[in-house]
Amino acid sequence: MKKATLLWIDLEMTGLDPAKDKILEVAAIATDMELNQIATYEAIVKVNDELIKERMVGEFWEKNSNSRDALISQNANGKPVETVERELLDFIKHNFDTKNPIYLAGNSVHQDRKFIENEMPALNDKLHYSMLDVSAWKIYFENALHKKFAKPENHRALDDINGSIEELKWYLTFLK
Repeated sequence: MKKATLLWIDLEMTGLDPAKDKILEVAAIATDMELNQIATYEAIVKVNDELIKERMVGEFWEKNSNSRDALISQNANGKPVETVERELLDFIKHNFDTKNPIYLAGNSVHQDRKFIENEMPALNDKLHYSMLDVSAWKIYFENALHKKFAKPENHRALDDINGSIEELKWYLTFLK
């Protein structure tokens, strides 16, 4: 079986402050460097209802009320973050050659990495310090080349990862 090199992760959180907010939803796709999908993982993380009510407010959540409502309604079916971390470690063990670097990939993945560092330290320890961040490509293409990828913004973890992979594939077409 072919092993993965890139661990695409997208997290949906109650907000963007890793000191105050929590992970609500996790999706991961393992790919090789040619962006071929090898395996997929999804989980709901159980978060305190009071924290959700306190943190999931404001302009962003009002603008994205469908995503907010879906994340809130699925919360009751969530697992403890420690369980999700163990499942992700198992996902890595089965889909990656752990003797090689495991690169975190995604869109603005540095933000997700802050939450991983805070809530999933054992997972963080498995990841290489270098990351593949699609937003770097986005900045260059939009500002230097005036080319923009039309990516849907569903604010659901698995949809967002698939969109990020498609976005990187689109950028790579310009290199051929």
